[in-house]
Amino acid sequence: MSEFDLVIRGGTIADGTGGALIEGDIAIQDGRVAAIGKGLGAGREEIDASGRIVTPGFVDVHTHYDGQAIWGEELAPSSAHGVTTVVMGNCGVGFAPCRKSDQDMLINVMEGVEDIPGVVMAEGLPWDWETFPEYLDRLDAGKRDIDVAAYLPHSPLRVYAMGERGARREPANDDDLARMRALTKEAIEAGALGFATSRLSIHRTADGGSIPSFDADVQELKAICSGMKDANAGTFQIVLDAFVGWDKEYKVIDAVVEETGRPATFTLASGNEGPPRWRTVLDMMEASNARGGQVTAQVMPRPIGLIAGLELTVHPFILCPSWAKIADLPLAEKVAAMRDPSMRAALMVEEFGEGHPFNALARNWEWIFPLDNPPDYAPPKSLSMADQARARGCTPQEIAYERLLATEGKGLFLVALGNFEGASLSSAHEMLSHPHCIPALGDGGAHYGAICDASYSTFLLQHFVRDRRDGGLDLAQAIHMLTQKASQAVGLNDRGTLKVGAKADLNIIDMDRLALHIPEIVHDLPAGGRRLHQRATGYDATIVSGEIIRRMDESTGARPGRLVRGAQAA
Repeated sequence: MSEFDLVIRGGTIADGTGGALIEGDIAIQDGRVAAIGKGLGAGREEIDASGRIVTPGFVDVHTHYDGQAIWGEELAPSSAHGVTTVVMGNCGVGFAPCRKSDQDMLINVMEGVEDIPGVVMAEGLPWDWETFPEYLDRLDAGKRDIDVAAYLPHSPLRVYAMGERGARREPANDDDLARMRALTKEAIEAGALGFATSRLSIHRTADGGSIPSFDADVQELKAICSGMKDANAGTFQIVLDAFVGWDKEYKVIDAVVEETGRPATFTLASGNEGPPRWRTVLDMMEASNARGGQVTAQVMPRPIGLIAGLELTVHPFILCPSWAKIADLPLAEKVAAMRDPSMRAALMVEEFGEGHPFNALARNWEWIFPLDNPPDYAPPKSLSMADQARARGCTPQEIAYERLLATEGKGLFLVALGNFEGASLSSAHEMLSHPHCIPALGDGGAHYGAICDASYSTFLLQHFVRDRRDGGLDLAQAIHMLTQKASQAVGLNDRGTLKVGAKADLNIIDMDRLALHIPEIVHDLPAGGRRLHQRATGYDATIVSGEIIRRMDESTGARPGRLVRGAQAA
Protein backbone atom coordinates (compact mmCIF):
# COMPACT_ATOMS: atom_id res chain seq x y z
CA MET A 1 0.00 0.00 0.00
CA SER A 2 1.27 3.47 -0.88
CA GLU A 3 1.32 5.93 1.96
CA PHE A 4 1.61 9.02 -0.29
CA ASP A 5 0.62 10.13 -3.79
CA LEU A 6 4.17 11.14 -4.69
CA VAL A 7 7.55 10.93 -2.99
CA ILE A 8 10.61 12.85 -4.21
CA ARG A 9 13.66 11.09 -2.82
CA GLY A 10 17.19 12.12 -2.02
CA GLY A 11 17.20 15.66 -3.38
CA THR A 12 18.97 18.76 -2.12
CA ILE A 13 16.08 20.84 -0.78
CA ALA A 14 16.08 24.63 -1.03
CA ASP A 15 12.88 25.28 0.88
CA GLY A 16 12.31 28.86 -0.33
CA THR A 17 12.98 30.58 2.97
CA GLY A 18 16.64 31.27 2.20
CA GLY A 19 17.73 28.87 4.95
CA ALA A 20 20.37 26.18 4.71
CA LEU A 21 20.02 23.45 2.11
CA ILE A 22 19.09 20.00 3.40
CA GLU A 23 19.20 16.50 1.93
CA GLY A 24 16.03 14.51 2.18
CA ASP A 25 12.72 13.28 0.82
CA ILE A 26 9.47 15.17 0.25
CA ALA A 27 6.12 13.38 0.35
CA ILE A 28 2.99 14.79 -1.27
CA GLN A 29 -0.59 13.85 -0.56
CA ASP A 30 -3.80 15.49 -1.84
CA GLY A 31 -1.92 18.40 -3.42
CA ARG A 32 -0.05 19.34 -0.24
CA VAL A 33 3.36 18.65 1.23
CA ALA A 34 2.64 15.82 3.68
CA ALA A 35 6.11 15.12 5.08
CA ILE A 36 9.76 16.16 4.74
CA GLY A 37 12.58 13.99 6.04
CA LYS A 38 14.55 10.85 5.32
CA GLY A 39 13.28 7.34 4.77
CA LEU A 40 9.69 8.40 4.20
CA GLY A 41 7.04 5.82 3.32
CA ALA A 42 6.25 4.66 -0.19
CA GLY A 43 4.60 6.81 -2.80
CA ARG A 44 2.17 5.76 -5.51
CA GLU A 45 4.73 7.46 -7.75
CA GLU A 46 8.33 8.24 -6.86
CA ILE A 47 11.05 10.42 -8.35
CA ASP A 48 14.74 9.93 -7.67
CA ALA A 49 16.12 13.44 -7.12
CA SER A 50 19.66 12.42 -6.24
CA GLY A 51 22.09 15.07 -7.44
CA ARG A 52 19.22 17.48 -8.11
CA ILE A 53 17.92 20.52 -6.30
CA VAL A 54 14.30 20.51 -5.15
CA THR A 55 12.63 23.90 -4.88
CA PRO A 56 9.20 25.43 -4.47
CA GLY A 57 7.54 26.42 -7.74
CA PHE A 58 8.57 29.85 -8.96
CA VAL A 59 6.20 32.83 -8.90
CA ASP A 60 6.24 35.51 -11.62
CA VAL A 61 4.22 38.51 -10.44
CA HIS A 62 4.38 40.41 -13.76
CA THR A 63 2.83 38.70 -16.76
CA HIS A 64 0.11 39.36 -19.35
CA TYR A 65 -1.57 35.99 -19.83
CA ASP A 66 -5.00 37.72 -19.68
CA GLY A 67 -5.82 36.42 -23.17
CA GLN A 68 -3.68 33.29 -23.36
CA ALA A 69 -5.20 31.98 -20.13
CA ILE A 70 -8.59 32.15 -21.88
CA TRP A 71 -7.74 30.56 -25.23
CA GLY A 72 -4.91 28.24 -24.16
CA GLU A 73 -4.16 25.62 -21.54
CA GLU A 74 -0.36 25.84 -21.45
CA LEU A 75 1.04 29.10 -20.13
CA ALA A 76 4.35 28.91 -21.93
CA PRO A 77 7.08 30.06 -21.89
CA SER A 78 6.59 30.56 -18.11
CA SER A 79 5.72 26.97 -17.24
CA ALA A 80 8.79 25.77 -19.16
CA HIS A 81 11.00 27.64 -16.69
CA GLY A 82 9.80 26.36 -13.35
CA VAL A 83 7.07 28.96 -12.88
CA THR A 84 3.97 27.52 -11.24
CA THR A 85 2.05 30.75 -10.50
CA VAL A 86 1.70 33.85 -12.65
CA VAL A 87 0.03 37.19 -11.96
CA MET A 88 -1.58 38.95 -14.93
CA GLY A 89 -3.41 42.23 -15.55
CA ASN A 90 -0.20 44.18 -15.03
CA CYS A 91 0.39 47.65 -16.49
CA GLY A 92 -3.33 48.40 -16.25
CA VAL A 93 -4.26 46.61 -19.50
CA GLY A 94 -6.61 43.69 -19.86
CA PHE A 95 -10.06 42.61 -21.00
CA ALA A 96 -12.42 43.30 -18.09
CA PRO A 97 -14.59 45.00 -17.17
CA CYS A 98 -15.78 45.60 -20.73
CA ARG A 99 -19.03 46.34 -22.52
CA LYS A 100 -19.49 44.89 -25.99
CA SER A 101 -19.14 48.37 -27.49
CA ASP A 102 -15.64 48.74 -26.01
CA GLN A 103 -14.12 45.42 -27.05
CA ASP A 104 -12.38 46.79 -30.13
CA MET A 105 -10.91 49.63 -28.08
CA LEU A 106 -9.41 47.24 -25.51
CA ILE A 107 -7.99 45.09 -28.32
CA ASN A 108 -6.41 48.27 -29.75
CA VAL A 109 -4.87 49.06 -26.36
CA MET A 110 -3.53 45.55 -25.82
CA GLU A 111 -2.18 45.33 -29.37
CA GLY A 112 -0.22 48.55 -28.95
CA VAL A 113 1.02 48.12 -25.38
CA GLU A 114 1.65 44.38 -25.31
CA ASP A 115 2.26 43.50 -28.98
CA ILE A 116 -0.55 40.95 -29.26
CA PRO A 117 -1.92 40.96 -32.82
CA GLY A 118 -5.49 42.18 -32.97
CA VAL A 119 -6.59 39.23 -35.09
CA VAL A 120 -5.33 36.83 -32.40
CA MET A 121 -7.51 38.50 -29.77
CA ALA A 122 -10.48 38.87 -32.11
CA GLU A 123 -10.49 35.13 -32.79
CA GLY A 124 -9.28 33.89 -29.42
CA LEU A 125 -11.50 35.83 -26.99
CA PRO A 126 -15.14 34.69 -26.61
CA TRP A 127 -16.06 37.86 -24.66
CA ASP A 128 -18.60 35.91 -22.63
CA TRP A 129 -18.16 38.30 -19.71
CA GLU A 130 -18.72 41.97 -18.98
CA THR A 131 -17.82 42.61 -15.36
CA PHE A 132 -14.52 41.76 -13.75
CA PRO A 133 -16.10 39.13 -11.46
CA GLU A 134 -17.55 37.48 -14.58
CA TYR A 135 -14.10 37.47 -16.18
CA LEU A 136 -12.68 35.76 -13.08
CA ASP A 137 -15.45 33.16 -13.27
CA ARG A 138 -14.49 32.52 -16.90
CA LEU A 139 -10.87 31.99 -15.84
CA ASP A 140 -11.99 29.75 -13.00
CA ALA A 141 -13.84 27.49 -15.42
CA GLY A 142 -10.80 26.94 -17.64
CA LYS A 143 -8.07 24.31 -17.54
CA ARG A 144 -4.37 25.17 -17.59
CA ASP A 145 -1.01 23.84 -16.49
CA ILE A 146 -0.20 26.44 -13.82
CA ASP A 147 -2.04 28.78 -11.44
CA VAL A 148 -3.06 32.31 -12.37
CA ALA A 149 -4.00 35.38 -10.35
CA ALA A 150 -5.26 38.64 -11.83
CA TYR A 151 -5.15 42.35 -11.14
CA LEU A 152 -8.03 44.66 -11.99
CA PRO A 153 -6.56 46.73 -14.89
CA HIS A 154 -6.93 50.51 -14.95
CA SER A 155 -7.64 51.16 -18.64
CA PRO A 156 -10.68 48.83 -18.90
CA LEU A 157 -11.93 50.04 -15.52
CA ARG A 158 -11.70 53.69 -16.55
CA VAL A 159 -13.53 53.16 -19.83
CA TYR A 160 -16.19 50.99 -18.18
CA ALA A 161 -16.84 53.66 -15.55
CA MET A 162 -16.57 56.75 -17.78
CA GLY A 163 -17.34 55.60 -21.33
CA GLU A 164 -15.85 57.65 -24.14
CA ARG A 165 -14.65 60.29 -21.69
CA GLY A 166 -12.46 57.65 -20.07
CA ALA A 167 -11.03 56.55 -23.39
CA ARG A 168 -10.28 60.19 -24.29
CA ARG A 169 -8.41 60.60 -20.97
CA GLU A 170 -10.70 63.32 -19.67
CA PRO A 171 -10.44 64.04 -15.94
CA ALA A 172 -12.66 61.90 -13.73
CA ASN A 173 -15.37 63.73 -11.81
CA ASP A 174 -16.58 62.83 -8.32
CA ASP A 175 -19.22 60.43 -9.64
CA ASP A 176 -16.61 58.70 -11.84
CA LEU A 177 -14.26 58.30 -8.90
CA ALA A 178 -17.01 56.89 -6.69
CA ARG A 179 -17.98 54.39 -9.40
CA MET A 180 -14.38 53.23 -9.96
CA ARG A 181 -13.91 52.88 -6.21
CA ALA A 182 -17.04 50.72 -5.92
CA LEU A 183 -16.08 48.59 -8.92
CA THR A 184 -12.63 48.05 -7.40
CA LYS A 185 -14.11 46.90 -4.12
CA GLU A 186 -16.37 44.53 -6.05
CA ALA A 187 -13.40 43.13 -8.01
CA ILE A 188 -11.27 42.61 -4.92
CA GLU A 189 -14.08 40.84 -3.11
CA ALA A 190 -14.55 38.60 -6.16
CA GLY A 191 -10.87 37.61 -6.15
CA ALA A 192 -8.78 40.27 -7.88
CA LEU A 193 -5.26 40.27 -6.47
CA GLY A 194 -5.12 44.06 -6.65
CA PHE A 195 -5.27 46.99 -9.04
CA ALA A 196 -2.73 47.76 -11.79
CA THR A 197 -1.88 50.87 -13.81
CA SER A 198 0.79 52.37 -16.06
CA ARG A 199 2.19 55.86 -16.47
CA LEU A 200 4.81 54.85 -19.05
CA SER A 201 4.71 57.21 -22.01
CA ILE A 202 5.67 54.58 -24.61
CA HIS A 203 2.71 52.43 -23.60
CA ARG A 204 0.62 53.39 -26.64
CA THR A 205 -2.40 51.98 -28.45
CA ALA A 206 -1.94 50.24 -31.79
CA ASP A 207 -2.86 53.45 -33.59
CA GLY A 208 -0.28 55.46 -31.62
CA GLY A 209 -2.49 57.17 -29.05
CA SER A 210 -2.00 57.27 -25.30
CA ILE A 211 -3.75 54.53 -23.34
CA PRO A 212 -6.78 55.58 -21.24
CA SER A 213 -4.91 55.39 -17.93
CA PHE A 214 -1.84 57.37 -19.03
CA ASP A 215 -1.07 60.29 -16.73
CA ALA A 216 -4.25 59.81 -14.71
CA ASP A 217 -4.49 62.22 -11.80
CA VAL A 218 -3.12 60.98 -8.49
CA GLN A 219 -6.53 61.64 -6.95
CA GLU A 220 -7.96 59.05 -9.32
CA LEU A 221 -5.37 56.49 -8.24
CA LYS A 222 -6.12 57.25 -4.61
CA ALA A 223 -9.85 56.81 -5.17
CA ILE A 224 -9.44 53.50 -6.98
CA CYS A 225 -7.03 52.12 -4.41
CA SER A 226 -9.42 53.23 -1.70
CA GLY A 227 -11.71 50.55 -3.11
CA MET A 228 -9.02 48.07 -2.06
CA LYS A 229 -8.94 49.76 1.34
CA ASP A 230 -12.71 49.30 1.58
CA ALA A 231 -12.26 45.60 0.82
CA ASN A 232 -9.27 45.39 3.18
CA ALA A 233 -7.20 43.55 0.57
CA GLY A 234 -5.27 44.04 -2.65
CA THR A 235 -1.90 45.22 -3.96
CA PHE A 236 -1.29 48.35 -6.05
CA GLN A 237 0.88 47.63 -9.13
CA ILE A 238 2.26 50.52 -11.16
CA VAL A 239 4.70 51.17 -13.97
CA LEU A 240 6.18 54.63 -13.53
CA ASP A 241 7.37 56.66 -16.51
CA ALA A 242 11.06 55.90 -16.88
CA PHE A 243 11.38 58.74 -19.38
CA VAL A 244 10.38 61.26 -16.71
CA GLY A 245 12.53 59.42 -14.16
CA TRP A 246 11.50 56.81 -11.63
CA ASP A 247 12.95 58.96 -8.86
CA LYS A 248 10.77 61.90 -9.94
CA GLU A 249 7.69 59.72 -10.36
CA TYR A 250 8.05 57.78 -7.14
CA LYS A 251 6.04 60.35 -5.19
CA VAL A 252 2.91 58.87 -6.85
CA ILE A 253 3.49 55.61 -4.99
CA ASP A 254 3.99 57.39 -1.68
CA ALA A 255 0.81 59.40 -2.14
CA VAL A 256 -1.32 56.32 -2.82
CA VAL A 257 0.24 54.15 -0.11
CA GLU A 258 -0.10 56.86 2.53
CA GLU A 259 -3.75 57.48 1.57
CA THR A 260 -4.88 53.86 1.42
CA GLY A 261 -2.43 51.78 3.41
CA ARG A 262 -2.34 49.14 0.69
CA PRO A 263 0.91 47.42 -0.41
CA ALA A 264 2.48 48.59 -3.69
CA THR A 265 4.81 47.05 -6.24
CA PHE A 266 6.48 48.78 -9.19
CA THR A 267 8.97 48.27 -12.01
CA LEU A 268 12.60 49.32 -11.47
CA ALA A 269 15.66 49.11 -13.70
CA SER A 270 18.99 50.82 -14.12
CA GLY A 271 19.92 52.82 -17.17
CA ASN A 272 22.87 51.65 -19.23
CA GLU A 273 24.52 55.05 -18.98
CA GLY A 274 24.27 58.15 -16.82
CA PRO A 275 23.90 58.52 -13.05
CA PRO A 276 22.55 55.52 -11.11
CA ARG A 277 19.15 57.05 -10.31
CA TRP A 278 17.85 53.65 -9.27
CA ARG A 279 19.83 53.91 -6.05
CA THR A 280 17.86 57.04 -5.19
CA VAL A 281 14.66 55.09 -5.78
CA LEU A 282 15.86 52.32 -3.45
CA ASP A 283 16.43 54.95 -0.77
CA MET A 284 12.94 56.37 -1.35
CA MET A 285 11.42 52.90 -1.10
CA GLU A 286 13.27 52.25 2.15
CA ALA A 287 11.89 55.50 3.54
CA SER A 288 8.36 54.50 2.51
CA ASN A 289 8.68 51.17 4.27
CA ALA A 290 10.23 52.75 7.35
CA ARG A 291 7.04 54.84 7.64
CA GLY A 292 4.96 51.66 7.68
CA GLY A 293 4.40 51.12 3.97
CA GLN A 294 4.90 47.86 2.13
CA VAL A 295 6.51 48.72 -1.20
CA THR A 296 8.38 46.26 -3.41
CA ALA A 297 10.38 46.88 -6.59
CA GLN A 298 10.27 44.38 -9.44
CA VAL A 299 13.63 43.83 -11.16
CA MET A 300 14.45 41.92 -14.34
CA PRO A 301 17.55 39.76 -13.66
CA ARG A 302 18.96 40.45 -17.14
CA PRO A 303 18.84 43.41 -19.55
CA ILE A 304 15.44 44.96 -20.09
CA GLY A 305 14.96 45.20 -23.81
CA LEU A 306 13.74 43.66 -27.02
CA ILE A 307 14.58 40.87 -29.41
CA ALA A 308 14.77 42.18 -32.96
CA GLY A 309 14.72 40.28 -36.24
CA LEU A 310 13.19 40.29 -39.71
CA GLU A 311 10.47 37.85 -38.66
CA LEU A 312 9.67 39.80 -35.49
CA THR A 313 7.87 43.02 -34.59
CA VAL A 314 10.95 45.24 -34.74
CA HIS A 315 14.29 45.24 -36.53
CA PRO A 316 16.88 47.91 -37.38
CA PHE A 317 15.39 48.81 -40.77
CA ILE A 318 11.67 48.53 -40.13
CA LEU A 319 10.92 52.27 -40.28
CA CYS A 320 13.11 53.04 -43.29
CA PRO A 321 10.93 54.25 -46.19
CA SER A 322 12.42 51.72 -48.63
CA TRP A 323 11.61 48.84 -46.30
CA ALA A 324 7.91 49.38 -46.93
CA LYS A 325 8.43 48.11 -50.48
CA ILE A 326 9.43 44.64 -49.25
CA ALA A 327 7.83 44.49 -45.79
CA ASP A 328 5.07 42.10 -46.78
CA LEU A 329 7.22 39.66 -48.75
CA PRO A 330 8.05 36.16 -47.45
CA LEU A 331 11.37 36.03 -45.60
CA ALA A 332 13.36 34.48 -48.46
CA GLU A 333 12.13 37.15 -50.85
CA LYS A 334 12.95 39.87 -48.35
CA VAL A 335 16.51 38.62 -48.14
CA ALA A 336 16.77 38.38 -51.93
CA ALA A 337 15.60 42.00 -52.20
CA MET A 338 18.12 43.06 -49.53
CA ARG A 339 20.91 41.60 -51.66
CA ASP A 340 20.05 44.07 -54.40
CA PRO A 341 22.73 46.83 -54.34
CA SER A 342 20.16 49.60 -54.79
CA MET A 343 18.05 48.42 -51.86
CA ARG A 344 21.13 48.02 -49.70
CA ALA A 345 22.35 51.51 -50.60
CA ALA A 346 18.98 53.02 -49.69
CA LEU A 347 18.64 51.24 -46.37
CA MET A 348 22.16 52.18 -45.36
CA VAL A 349 21.41 55.92 -45.41
CA GLU A 350 17.68 56.34 -44.83
CA GLU A 351 16.50 57.83 -41.55
CA PHE A 352 13.67 56.25 -39.62
CA GLY A 353 10.15 57.46 -40.39
CA GLU A 354 7.21 57.73 -38.00
CA GLY A 355 6.05 54.66 -36.12
CA HIS A 356 5.42 53.03 -32.75
CA PRO A 357 8.03 54.16 -30.16
CA PHE A 358 9.21 50.57 -29.74
CA ASN A 359 10.38 50.51 -33.35
CA ALA A 360 12.83 53.36 -32.86
CA LEU A 361 14.49 51.44 -30.01
CA ALA A 362 15.80 48.93 -32.54
CA ARG A 363 18.42 51.48 -33.61
CA ASN A 364 20.09 52.06 -30.27
CA TRP A 365 23.35 50.82 -31.82
CA GLU A 366 25.47 51.15 -28.67
CA TRP A 367 23.33 48.53 -26.97
CA ILE A 368 22.34 46.15 -29.76
CA PHE A 369 24.10 42.79 -29.75
CA PRO A 370 23.89 39.55 -31.75
CA LEU A 371 21.79 36.88 -30.03
CA ASP A 372 22.94 33.39 -30.95
CA ASN A 373 22.60 29.86 -29.61
CA PRO A 374 23.22 29.48 -26.72
CA PRO A 375 22.02 33.01 -26.00
CA ASP A 376 24.28 35.32 -23.98
CA TYR A 377 22.25 38.00 -22.21
CA ALA A 378 25.35 39.67 -20.79
CA PRO A 379 27.61 39.95 -23.85
CA PRO A 380 30.83 41.97 -23.89
CA LYS A 381 30.38 45.56 -25.02
CA SER A 382 32.78 44.89 -27.92
CA LEU A 383 30.04 42.86 -29.60
CA SER A 384 27.60 45.77 -29.84
CA MET A 385 26.80 46.97 -33.34
CA ALA A 386 28.43 50.32 -32.53
CA ASP A 387 31.63 48.82 -31.13
CA GLN A 388 31.97 46.40 -34.02
CA ALA A 389 31.49 49.29 -36.46
CA ARG A 390 34.15 51.39 -34.76
CA ALA A 391 36.56 48.48 -34.83
CA ARG A 392 35.99 47.93 -38.55
CA GLY A 393 35.67 51.57 -39.59
CA CYS A 394 32.14 51.25 -40.96
CA THR A 395 28.59 52.04 -39.82
CA PRO A 396 26.48 50.00 -37.38
CA GLN A 397 23.89 49.67 -40.14
CA GLU A 398 26.43 47.76 -42.22
CA ILE A 399 27.24 45.38 -39.36
CA ALA A 400 23.55 44.65 -38.74
CA TYR A 401 22.80 44.28 -42.45
CA GLU A 402 25.65 41.84 -42.98
CA ARG A 403 24.43 39.73 -40.05
CA LEU A 404 20.93 39.54 -41.51
CA LEU A 405 22.24 38.48 -44.93
CA ALA A 406 24.70 35.97 -43.49
CA THR A 407 21.89 34.27 -41.54
CA GLU A 408 19.39 34.30 -44.44
CA GLY A 409 17.35 36.81 -42.48
CA LYS A 410 17.02 34.65 -39.38
CA GLY A 411 19.65 36.37 -37.22
CA LEU A 412 18.37 37.83 -33.96
CA PHE A 413 19.51 40.90 -32.04
CA LEU A 414 19.39 41.61 -28.31
CA VAL A 415 18.39 45.24 -27.79
CA ALA A 416 19.53 45.93 -24.21
CA LEU A 417 17.63 49.07 -23.21
CA GLY A 418 18.33 48.98 -19.47
CA ASN A 419 19.72 46.99 -16.55
CA PHE A 420 23.02 46.65 -18.43
CA GLU A 421 24.88 49.52 -16.82
CA GLY A 422 28.47 49.57 -18.05
CA ALA A 423 27.77 46.39 -20.05
CA SER A 424 27.40 44.46 -16.81
CA LEU A 425 24.56 43.03 -14.75
CA SER A 426 26.16 44.18 -11.51
CA SER A 427 23.46 46.83 -11.02
CA ALA A 428 20.76 44.19 -11.48
CA HIS A 429 22.63 42.04 -8.95
CA GLU A 430 22.67 44.90 -6.44
CA MET A 431 18.96 45.55 -6.89
CA LEU A 432 18.05 41.87 -6.64
CA SER A 433 20.02 41.61 -3.42
CA HIS A 434 18.05 44.47 -1.85
CA PRO A 435 15.55 43.35 0.83
CA HIS A 436 12.65 45.12 -0.90
CA CYS A 437 13.32 43.96 -4.49
CA ILE A 438 12.13 40.81 -6.21
CA PRO A 439 12.89 39.22 -9.60
CA ALA A 440 9.97 39.66 -12.00
CA LEU A 441 8.87 41.18 -15.32
CA GLY A 442 8.67 37.99 -17.36
CA ASP A 443 5.87 39.58 -19.44
CA GLY A 444 4.68 36.12 -20.51
CA GLY A 445 1.61 36.25 -22.74
CA ALA A 446 2.59 39.58 -24.28
CA HIS A 447 5.10 41.17 -26.63
CA TYR A 448 4.76 38.04 -28.70
CA GLY A 449 7.07 39.32 -31.43
CA ALA A 450 9.54 41.43 -29.44
CA ILE A 451 10.20 40.10 -25.93
CA CYS A 452 10.77 36.64 -24.49
CA ASP A 453 11.73 37.32 -20.88
CA ALA A 454 9.56 34.68 -19.19
CA SER A 455 12.75 32.58 -19.03
CA TYR A 456 14.38 34.90 -16.50
CA SER A 457 14.14 32.31 -13.70
CA THR A 458 16.31 29.88 -15.64
CA PHE A 459 18.70 32.68 -16.52
CA LEU A 460 19.02 33.77 -12.87
CA LEU A 461 19.94 30.26 -11.76
CA GLN A 462 22.35 29.72 -14.63
CA HIS A 463 24.05 33.12 -14.74
CA PHE A 464 24.17 34.25 -11.12
CA VAL A 465 24.09 30.96 -9.19
CA ARG A 466 25.82 28.26 -11.22
CA ASP A 467 28.20 30.36 -13.30
CA ARG A 468 28.73 33.01 -10.58
CA ARG A 469 28.82 35.90 -13.05
CA ASP A 470 28.27 39.58 -12.20
CA GLY A 471 28.48 39.12 -8.45
CA GLY A 472 26.91 35.70 -8.11
CA LEU A 473 24.14 34.57 -5.80
CA ASP A 474 23.91 31.82 -3.22
CA LEU A 475 21.52 29.07 -4.34
CA ALA A 476 19.30 29.30 -1.26
CA GLN A 477 19.15 33.09 -1.64
CA ALA A 478 18.22 32.88 -5.32
CA ILE A 479 15.47 30.31 -4.71
CA HIS A 480 14.09 32.52 -1.92
CA MET A 481 13.88 35.42 -4.40
CA LEU A 482 12.04 33.34 -6.99
CA THR A 483 9.61 31.79 -4.52
CA GLN A 484 8.73 33.02 -1.04
CA LYS A 485 9.95 36.59 -1.50
CA ALA A 486 8.08 37.02 -4.79
CA SER A 487 4.86 35.43 -3.58
CA GLN A 488 4.77 37.39 -0.32
CA ALA A 489 5.22 40.68 -2.18
CA VAL A 490 1.71 40.29 -3.64
CA GLY A 491 0.04 38.47 -0.76
CA LEU A 492 0.26 34.89 -2.05
CA ASN A 493 1.37 33.47 1.28
CA ASP A 494 0.12 29.91 0.68
CA ARG A 495 2.99 29.10 -1.72
CA GLY A 496 6.69 29.76 -2.16
CA THR A 497 8.00 27.46 0.58
CA LEU A 498 8.42 23.75 1.13
CA LYS A 499 7.02 22.86 4.52
CA VAL A 500 4.42 20.43 5.78
CA GLY A 501 0.97 21.64 4.80
CA ALA A 502 2.18 23.93 2.02
CA LYS A 503 0.74 23.81 -1.48
CA ALA A 504 2.71 21.18 -3.40
CA ASP A 505 4.22 23.30 -6.17
CA LEU A 506 7.80 22.14 -6.80
CA ASN A 507 10.68 21.95 -9.22
CA ILE A 508 13.35 19.26 -9.52
CA ILE A 509 16.32 20.82 -11.30
CA ASP A 510 19.56 19.44 -12.65
CA MET A 511 21.85 22.46 -12.25
CA ASP A 512 24.62 20.88 -14.31
CA ARG A 513 22.26 20.38 -17.23
CA LEU A 514 20.47 23.72 -16.87
CA ALA A 515 20.58 25.72 -20.11
CA LEU A 516 18.62 28.25 -22.10
CA HIS A 517 17.92 27.73 -25.78
CA ILE A 518 17.72 30.58 -28.28
CA PRO A 519 14.20 32.03 -28.63
CA GLU A 520 12.25 30.48 -31.47
CA ILE A 521 9.17 31.49 -33.41
CA VAL A 522 6.13 29.26 -33.06
CA HIS A 523 2.70 29.65 -34.66
CA ASP A 524 0.30 28.32 -32.04
CA LEU A 525 -1.89 31.34 -31.29
CA PRO A 526 -5.47 31.78 -32.49
CA ALA A 527 -5.69 32.67 -36.19
CA GLY A 528 -2.23 31.12 -36.64
CA GLY A 529 -0.58 33.99 -34.82
CA ARG A 530 3.13 33.80 -34.08
CA ARG A 531 4.94 34.24 -30.82
CA LEU A 532 8.41 33.90 -29.40
CA HIS A 533 8.98 30.83 -27.26
CA GLN A 534 12.10 29.87 -25.34
CA ARG A 535 12.87 26.39 -24.14
CA ALA A 536 15.08 25.23 -21.29
CA THR A 537 17.01 22.10 -20.50
CA GLY A 538 17.48 20.99 -16.92
CA TYR A 539 14.00 20.76 -15.39
CA ASP A 540 13.59 17.11 -14.48
CA ALA A 541 10.10 17.81 -13.19
CA THR A 542 7.72 20.67 -12.42
CA ILE A 543 4.81 19.93 -10.12
CA VAL A 544 1.62 21.94 -9.49
CA SER A 545 -0.70 20.99 -6.62
CA GLY A 546 0.97 17.59 -6.49
CA GLU A 547 0.56 16.81 -10.22
CA ILE A 548 3.58 16.56 -12.52
CA ILE A 549 2.98 19.03 -15.35
CA ARG A 550 6.43 18.67 -16.97
CA ARG A 551 8.98 15.84 -17.09
CA MET A 552 12.44 16.20 -18.59
CA ASP A 553 11.59 19.58 -20.13
CA GLU A 554 8.41 18.37 -21.83
CA SER A 555 4.74 18.87 -20.95
CA THR A 556 2.92 15.85 -19.52
CA GLY A 557 -0.48 17.22 -20.49
CA ALA A 558 -1.58 17.56 -16.85
CA ARG A 559 -3.77 20.61 -16.18
CA PRO A 560 -4.01 21.16 -12.42
CA GLY A 561 -3.65 24.95 -12.64
CA ARG A 562 -6.39 27.02 -11.03
CA LEU A 563 -7.43 30.63 -10.59
CA VAL A 564 -6.10 32.06 -7.33
CA ARG A 565 -8.74 34.38 -5.95
CA GLY A 566 -7.04 37.20 -4.11
CA ALA A 567 -4.45 37.23 -1.37
CA GLN A 568 -3.88 33.94 0.41
CA ALA A 569 -3.15 33.20 4.05
CA ALA A 570 -0.09 31.16 4.91
